[in-house]
Amino acid sequence: MTCLLHISDLHFGAEDREALDWFALQAELHEPDSIVVTGDVTQRALPHQFEAAAEYLDALPAPVTIKYGNHDLPYFNLIERFLTPYKRMEKLKDKVERHIDLDNCVIVPLKTTARAQWRFNWSHGNVNDDSLDKTLRRLRLAPENKRKLVACHHPLIDTEEYNLKGSTRGGREALHAIAEAGAEAVLSGHVHTPFDLVVDAGGRPIRLIGAGTLSDRLRGHRPSYNEIKVAPDTIEVVHHIHD
Repeated sequence: MTCLLHISDLHFGAEDREALDWFALQAELHEPDSIVVTGDVTQRALPHQFEAAAEYLDALPAPVTIKYGNHDLPYFNLIERFLTPYKRMEKLKDKVERHIDLDNCVIVPLKTTARAQWRFNWSHGNVNDDSLDKTLRRLRLAPENKRKLVACHHPLIDTEEYNLKGSTRGGREALHAIAEAGAEAVLSGHVHTPFDLVVDAGGRPIRLIGAGTLSDRLRGHRPSYNEIKVAPDTIEVVHHIHD
């Protein structure tokens, strides 16, 4: 059985240090095969926030994969946001958008951030054709005997558990495409709310698994993380809540 720990929205700069220390201890106890971070490792993409995030994530006891989050793009410097939007993540480059291949599953990244969009709120999700094609290629190349999981920052569709008013552009089409390519689950963050449900994606069932936050930016839920156990015939999810 493969053990994954799923965290999201650390928001260094607005982090909850007690919650971070709690998760680090839990990670030592679980001895996971991998740790998945579904975006927003910083609050304002400032260099010292990335340095603090890198120090914390480097100390965790398993391979880490990080997805881009909307808070990880430069907020104040628009020139840098347009020309080199992910340059500040240099200290984390060995972990960002990392493809994870484990004994009985693979974790494939899907980028849902955009440096700019034709709408007022640039924090919303966006799946462009290039990002989706890259994810689909990786899914199709994955061994048939391994379960396929996709990790991204933004939830791809709205559900009863959270309502983003259809804010992830291209999300529903992407969900159908990755389900057709064999993905069984999508791991995401952004809404600071843990959830686990199965939805229909073009006639195929696919699991949506959301992680909460380890920051002070709470939205009705305490800081939390997900423990995901992947077996040849099951995927088990446990939400661990920090009290």
